[in-house]
Amino acid sequence: MKNDEFLACLSECVGERHVLTRSDDMAPFLTDWRGRYTGSAHAVVRPADTAQVSAVVRLCHERGVGVVPQGGNTGLCGGATPRPGENVIVLSLNRLNGIRRIDPVDNTLVAEAGCTLAQIQQAAAGVDRLFPMSLASEGSCQIGGNIATNAGGVHVVRYGNMRQQVLGLEVVLPDGTVWNGLRTLLKDNTGYDLKQLFIGAEGTLGVITAAALRLASRPRQRVVAWFAVTDPVAALSLLAAARERLGERVSAFELIGRNALDVVLKHIPGARAPLEGGADWSVLLEVADVAQETPLDTVLESVAAAAFEAGWVVDAVIAASLAQCEALWALRENISEAQRIEGVSIKHDVSLPVSAIPAFLAAAEKTLTDAFPWVRIVAFGHMGDGNLHYNISAADAASNAALVAQTEVVNRCVHDLVASYDGSISAEHGIGQLKREEIVRYKSGVELDLMRAIKHALDPRDVMNPGKVLPEA
Repeated sequence: MKNDEFLACLSECVGERHVLTRSDDMAPFLTDWRGRYTGSAHAVVRPADTAQVSAVVRLCHERGVGVVPQGGNTGLCGGATPRPGENVIVLSLNRLNGIRRIDPVDNTLVAEAGCTLAQIQQAAAGVDRLFPMSLASEGSCQIGGNIATNAGGVHVVRYGNMRQQVLGLEVVLPDGTVWNGLRTLLKDNTGYDLKQLFIGAEGTLGVITAAALRLASRPRQRVVAWFAVTDPVAALSLLAAARERLGERVSAFELIGRNALDVVLKHIPGARAPLEGGADWSVLLEVADVAQETPLDTVLESVAAAAFEAGWVVDAVIAASLAQCEALWALRENISEAQRIEGVSIKHDVSLPVSAIPAFLAAAEKTLTDAFPWVRIVAFGHMGDGNLHYNISAADAASNAALVAQTEVVNRCVHDLVASYDGSISAEHGIGQLKREEIVRYKSGVELDLMRAIKHALDPRDVMNPGKVLPEA
């Protein structure tokens, strides 16, 4: 293949100014958000609509060139970053950023893949509805990438993962064919639910270009509280008590270890500790209701009082204003950014049965501190749905470098424990490049064979996001 001729064909598809080939122009698209992965590509191609995506993918299919779909480039596993030396292009979906339609009667919204999550939230709010997905990166992450990784976020405990928010998809298949499955039906029992193949597939089966999304009623009340709890067992008891009193009105329940809070207070300007003293474990709890008859703050105060009496909680604060709500949430949402500033850490995005979280935390800490006495554990996450972000580092640079060199050993300690509790080594970040070989140890041969069979059936030439998700046979 002559590269100049191929680039000229790409320019015919999308326009010359939207085929980026200069190293400075391409650089932001070739390195992931964490700076862990950097790859290479013939070009970064920026189509404007589904027809242009189809033309580009068809051309790449004919020429045997790989396609790496990329949204907001906020992923944590290298799934949207090309690998070095590969015969690929990066397909940026930034320009596919239109809201095609919104229907408050049906509670549905159809958006193109390049819309940011915040843009979709704002569109829903404009018709007095809620799009319930909420992530720290919502101002820059894009809905196509959220779907491709089956993103979770802080409100999964009430509304479910991205999979639960998707009613239909429009997808460009690996040969350039467009599948229009943008139905907004709540019931469609006409065979295989094809959209499910592409949700969580990380662009390895096709390019998501648009999605039909489910909206929810907009809450009229919202209360946020921060609790200092005695330990994770007490946090579990608080969760059970909150659900007992508030049911589905519990919309977020975040467990935050002391090291996670400390790194935010150290690196994020304006961050302030929510309570005096330094509890080893805290809980950030949000409750919301579409009705206004029963004041939620009164109910939450009664839950807090019972928790104090039971000895689960040693201190608490309930936000008295929107600004205080946002300040409490900022402490949680800035943990990843603070860790990025701090330096390299060994990150784990794991899922466990909710009831197993305290036992896992105790066992993992013992296993790791026995092996690495200087280890610092930054643990936090969505306890309400069993998802923990369990990150490992050391306080000084030399010790941290030595620890990072033992990443494989650390991963084995953590992931083997997760597997012993019937958990998952990837809860919401996906597999990407980071865990591609790791899943061989934790998925059965039957599962891997089924995944490879689906990949081969849809993408026999391995055009779509090569080198991601599926390990080598």
